[in-house]
Amino acid sequence: MFPYHPRLMQTLLMETTASLPTPLLWATLPIGAYLIGSFPTAHLLARTRGVDLGSVGSNNYGATNLGRTLGKPWGIACFLIDSIKGALPVLAAGWMLGALGVAAGGIEPQTAWCWLATAAAGILGHTLSPWIGFKGGKGVATGFGALAAMWPVLTIPCLLALVLWIALVLVFRMVSLASMVAAVAVPCAVLVAALSANGLTGVRAVVPFFASSLLVAAFVVFKHRSNIARIRAGTEHLVLQKVVQKEAAQPASESLSRN
Repeated sequence: MFPYHPRLMQTLLMETTASLPTPLLWATLPIGAYLIGSFPTAHLLARTRGVDLGSVGSNNYGATNLGRTLGKPWGIACFLIDSIKGALPVLAAGWMLGALGVAAGGIEPQTAWCWLATAAAGILGHTLSPWIGFKGGKGVATGFGALAAMWPVLTIPCLLALVLWIALVLVFRMVSLASMVAAVAVPCAVLVAALSANGLTGVRAVVPFFASSLLVAAFVVFKHRSNIARIRAGTEHLVLQKVVQKEAAQPASESLSRN
């Protein structure tokens, strides 16, 4: 038996894929990511409870609408599954392309764009799933998983965006607002990190990742256009309302009991 060497296996795999025509890699990786991303998590979870998610709440097939309809645990479970389905094809593609674990400056532009196309295809599959009439979620959870899987170039910016998302949800209680701001924060963090590390030279190295994360952010904001209208009208759905209502109701019930 030969000993298992991860780096040797990765080198052999890179040599194998290098012998394939470039158009074949460009086709197979994004198509595979699209099919995995198209798995309609929220729709199937809602169906287990006899609910058609497309006809309740915001009519959106995403974790937020599922959590609002069936409860917080369902929404969290959906978010995790959607994040994983976004991350898996990106991790596999990064390993096959030899980009996983490599700094931005060490990745060839063609490799970077192929890797990013795989991530984008997974997000597109989530938002335009053929299994539910080319409908889907808004790409937040799947996009987070896909971009965070690009270790180490986009992982830390995505984790910072997640912390920002949690803080904004706790303060404003609007998942939509937190999602849009967090999405925009990713390309901003990539740009700031590159500038602080290597100046303009560092920026040139991360151009594919900055441009792609910026496009993903624009796509997320576009998908939330109805939420933007509700935010401006003051009618946007709020989360954590039950906690607030309980705290407000306790003093009232205490005063009634005293009377």
